Amino acid sequence: MQFLCKEYQDGNPRVQSLVTETRIHLLPSLNPDGYELAREAGSELGNWALGHWTEEGYDLFENFPDLASALWAAEERRLVPHKFPNYHIPIPEHYLAEDATVSHGMGHGGRAVMGRWCLMPPCPPWQVAVETRAVMAWMDKNPFVLGANLQGGEKLVSYPFDTARPVSETPAAAPRPPDDYEDDNPELQETPDHAIFRWLAISYASAHLTMTETFRGGCHTQDMTNAMGIVQGAKWHPRAGSMNDFSYLHTNCLELSIYLGCDKFPHESELQQEWENNKESLLTFMEQVHRGIKGLVTDQQGEPIANATIVVGGINHNIKTASGGDYWRILNPGEYRVSARAEGYNPSVKTCSVFYDIGATQCNFVLSRSNWKRIREIMAMNGNRPIRRIVPGRPMTPRERMRLRMRL
Repeated sequence: MQFLCKEYQDGNPRVQSLVTETRIHLLPSLNPDGYELAREAGSELGNWALGHWTEEGYDLFENFPDLASALWAAEERRLVPHKFPNYHIPIPEHYLAEDATVSHGMGHGGRAVMGRWCLMPPCPPWQVAVETRAVMAWMDKNPFVLGANLQGGEKLVSYPFDTARPVSETPAAAPRPPDDYEDDNPELQETPDHAIFRWLAISYASAHLTMTETFRGGCHTQDMTNAMGIVQGAKWHPRAGSMNDFSYLHTNCLELSIYLGCDKFPHESELQQEWENNKESLLTFMEQVHRGIKGLVTDQQGEPIANATIVVGGINHNIKTASGGDYWRILNPGEYRVSARAEGYNPSVKTCSVFYDIGATQCNFVLSRSNWKRIREIMAMNGNRPIRRIVPGRPMTPRERMRLRMRL
């Protein structure tokens, strides 16, 4: 934050452009209780786990609703997308209750549960933390487009899905040859935006001074990134209910986890070098929010249409417009068939091109009103039964006259 303010005041054109054209939200700490514990111990006496959990024993990163498993279960029952959405999935009602609990059956090693360890998943449920509720409300209030949670103890960028889909639930698909960077692992379920997530992750890792120098292996184990500094979360550290998966399936935001360095709590003397290692990466990553398409969805009178759906051909994950009818959609360079749809309006379709240079392509939509809304209202008044056609010259029955007056 200090860097952005200083460089802006000093006339740095790159920073001035970023600050002027971007709504930047900074959350200094998701877990202030954990930070205080780690700070008191210091870098010499601390360890990787110290400060990871809250004072009540919650792992906040895994404390969110597991929407991925709910989506895959609905896909198995063929409920998607007609009865169960594959985007903007609502938070389950039981999760919003005051005494709500979280139950995750997938684990990786041990996990803390209410201040204790659960070493043999499935683990017993634990409550929803107040910090988790606050962050979910923050996400619902602001139409975030791109996000990153900064962590320590490793040096890589992790992207969704973090949840590993059980093999039995993986839908049948044509076999594809493994690429040069990822194993053909049947337990990995890629998001529809997999290529975009990889682009975003590479934009950070490639600009980092040391993240792609993995010839010595990972910080604690073997290098899981194939010398690229990026990895899908489910391949590296599978866990359900992550903030990244929740953000992707509940909001428009593409969120990644960035592990800044091997030292979980670096010494004060090391902070300047850590800043230099990550400075260019942070700037480059924030600039990616301006890659793709953006625009307004309005009616023929110029009034904005909120909650309109933006559909990009070939990517089975839609987004919605904000309260002002505006939208932003991060996309890789290419040509896309994009449509805008809204209840009570006819859809509009156009071709939008995304270029390699930073700067989102403007793609506005004007929707005309549809008669289907009025037709559905009339059908509902008729009990959703077929409406009997009135034959000219034949007198109407009293019941037909009454129904006609009700419709009018």
